[in-house]
Amino acid sequence: MTRVRLRVAWVPLVDAAPLIVAREIGFAAEEGLTLDLMRAPSWSSARDMLTFGAVEAAHMLSPVPVAMSLGLGGTAGQVIAPMILSVNGTSIGVSEALARRMPPEAFGFDDATVAGRALIAAAQGPLRVGVPFPFSMHAELLFFWLTTLGLPAPEALSVRSIPPPLMAEALAAGEIDAFCVGEPWGTLAVERGAGRLLLPSRAIWSFAPEKVLALRRDWVESEPDLTGRLMRALWRAGRWLAQPEAHVAAAELLGRPEWLDLPAEWIDRALTGHMMISPQGDSRRVDGFVQFHDGAATFPWRSQAAWIGARMAGRLGLERSAAVKTAQDVFRSDLYRRHLGPAGALLPGASSKVEGAIRSGTAVPSEGGRLLLAENRFFDGRVFDPDAEN
Repeated sequence: MTRVRLRVAWVPLVDAAPLIVAREIGFAAEEGLTLDLMRAPSWSSARDMLTFGAVEAAHMLSPVPVAMSLGLGGTAGQVIAPMILSVNGTSIGVSEALARRMPPEAFGFDDATVAGRALIAAAQGPLRVGVPFPFSMHAELLFFWLTTLGLPAPEALSVRSIPPPLMAEALAAGEIDAFCVGEPWGTLAVERGAGRLLLPSRAIWSFAPEKVLALRRDWVESEPDLTGRLMRALWRAGRWLAQPEAHVAAAELLGRPEWLDLPAEWIDRALTGHMMISPQGDSRRVDGFVQFHDGAATFPWRSQAAWIGARMAGRLGLERSAAVKTAQDVFRSDLYRRHLGPAGALLPGASSKVEGAIRSGTAVPSEGGRLLLAENRFFDGRVFDPDAEN
């Protein structure tokens, strides 16, 4: 079979693993594909590479296609997300100077309320926080978390965009007081002695869609076969990554110079959830720190997109119900069902749910077998019902 070459933009992060594994382990080849992974220096670059046709697909922050559909960020475009690539996988860190003003109990690494209140109390002036992009789950979770705990935004919260590989450098230079970033770049800040990890973002929303496969709508319509082949390759790569026995091999693969070019041990921390949170060697165990398959992790719930749309509307002054409806049309669960159901993916009976309402693993009706949804809760106990937004 003659392979079809697909160009895919990616940003160096542990959660790019499904793309790298699909290429290197052979899942793409099984679908007759060669993935030409094109490293992007920033998320805006990855977005623009996809929008202007330099690539056919992109590893992308989950809110970016929603923001584009809402005309935000100066680059409108018809980009959709037919599958989630990763859930969670990010952490919040603080500078050593800020950490010294916070009590030890703030670093339990599991209580967002305790950590957030300590962070707000320790801030001297507006809190400067680095995130990889303005339209990111990092930014949405930070605003949701800190404003819920009483920090007035934007007057007391300055959010700055910094490419993930440069986050530790910005923290060490005193340009920011804290960050929210995907691994392994939080670990890099710890290893360099620039700061400490305060909280995994899953403590704010325990099942937040972090990265998506982003495709142009017109390309999907003109290339339905290639769309399905790419989705199947990435879904199988995510299933492989979910096996505990694959973690050592995956960490070694991702650590290679052509990919993340960092010690495999650092990468393994994210894959296994054994996180080192301070330069002094303090560690914490985080179940589900990053997920690529289990609990319907790759299913693009329309309710997830609705939450993103509602948060953006509230933060940016958009009409809420219209933003929610537009956002829901970006996460294409219909394409997921069409292309991945025949491949063996367990399909939930509905494409939307009440977000934040699952306190522990819960079996739900599905097409093809027993589907166990993972814990899905917000730190403050609230829920988000997309049907109530219409």
